[in-house]
Amino acid sequence: MNLRDALLASLSSLPGIREFHLHVLVSSPRKHGNLFPFATPRPRTYLQDILILLSEQSTPDSPRVLVSAIEACVYNIPSTSCAILYISKVDSTGQAIAPSPTPALVRALILFYADPATRPVSADHLWIHLFARAQNQYLFPNSSEYPKKHPLSDIKLCAWWKRQFSTVTGELASRVGDTCRTKLYYLLPGLSEFEASHSLERIYPSTDLAITWTYGHPYSQTEIPLPCPCPSGGDSHRHLGQCIPSFDDDPKSRFIDEIAYTTDADGVRSPERKKRPRTDTLKSHHEEDAASGEASEKKEGRSKKEDQTHKEVKKVSAEEFWERMSFRQECIAGAVTGFFVVAVSATKSSPLLTSDVSPLAPQPGQVSAQMNKRVLTSILTGHEFPSTEKAVWSTKVLEDTIRGLCDGLKSNPRPTLALDRSGRRTPEPEPARTTLAPPQTPPPRLVNGKRPIVDVSPNPFPEPVASLETYNSYIFGSVAVNKPPPPKKDSSDASGAGNGTTPTITVLTARKKRTKS
Repeated sequence: MNLRDALLASLSSLPGIREFHLHVLVSSPRKHGNLFPFATPRPRTYLQDILILLSEQSTPDSPRVLVSAIEACVYNIPSTSCAILYISKVDSTGQAIAPSPTPALVRALILFYADPATRPVSADHLWIHLFARAQNQYLFPNSSEYPKKHPLSDIKLCAWWKRQFSTVTGELASRVGDTCRTKLYYLLPGLSEFEASHSLERIYPSTDLAITWTYGHPYSQTEIPLPCPCPSGGDSHRHLGQCIPSFDDDPKSRFIDEIAYTTDADGVRSPERKKRPRTDTLKSHHEEDAASGEASEKKEGRSKKEDQTHKEVKKVSAEEFWERMSFRQECIAGAVTGFFVVAVSATKSSPLLTSDVSPLAPQPGQVSAQMNKRVLTSILTGHEFPSTEKAVWSTKVLEDTIRGLCDGLKSNPRPTLALDRSGRRTPEPEPARTTLAPPQTPPPRLVNGKRPIVDVSPNPFPEPVASLETYNSYIFGSVAVNKPPPPKKDSSDASGAGNGTTPTITVLTARKKRTKS
């Protein structure tokens, strides 16, 4: 079963009368060297991008409209037989028929990678990372202006994610039994364990007492191996750079960078001003000696700078890091944020893959990373979802674009010339463009003030070329749901204590005071 089929199977169990249309884009593996930038040596890592788009159709004659989207990444570290599933963004337009399909879509994605029988990565241990931060919109621009979209508040969002992970863990235990070990961690910076637990339980009370959550970080445990290998061969001398992975748009990564490149109390030191080279002519051998000496000095300076940054990272323990994290702007800006980590360890490898297969080998149904990037960039910059009309138009353009990219977008034919009454030829008006703009490579992004280190070794496998067969077999799929809608909740249930029963209301009447006649 591929990812598309697993997601469609989870959507088929939802109540209501509607039809779902799903697009799943998974890029082929590529080399990635910045997951643990302060580890020496850096572990060899392979990255895949995941983009999931779900549209809904209420009747066969009604237009499709996008309702949910998920952006995620999968990191494969073969040296430790670990994989990391990082869920970057989850968003909805608010235009879906109740109940929303977003929870089922999220749980199906997590369960697909958590279950060793369906995990498409050859890894014995899976780590799931998530940073929960409440916002009005993530992937659908201007969708917060839609009246029926109700984004969750900060505490409700953290409670929602904790509930999804608990549900997936319970379902995984029912599937695999004792062959997998799971450990769940969560942390709400700025709140104590009692405050965090009470705040989340007040919204979604725990129903499965067998699932145990640990309030804190997972970097002190030794039962499940961490993704980054330890140079000494054990887990006793790990520093901060070997524990916490770096993701894009993650406050943990920004904080580690500040720790590494802050060398004194005054902040980051400015580079020393270099003297201008002498203009007088020297002999060739003197020039060569000077050039070699300058190159050796630069190399020695870079090594000293790297040693200094690693030394600063080693000074901060994991406990101190999370204690100081509660004072960061991302965590004290008036909203509660949450960090969630789930570890799943299997006793045996997935039977789908063998160790002889290269981690860079593209699997059937995968697309190029550039195609995934083009579609995501188009959603964020070229479309809006404030109303049903605009959402329908954007949905049609995006779905046609994905199909066109798989079919091989051909350049628009040159306009034909027609003769007018005077005998002159006038070009026909060009049709409106509904495809994406040609991809543009941005300049290299600076990481910590310097160019990122990339693996220059060539990839022995070419980029996969999507086709209509790939589109119909792995990317696009639809499922029709025809089940009775769920019963509407009584308005009096909203004031209950969360146990699903209507609270008993006692009306007290005031006794009138008797007056003497």
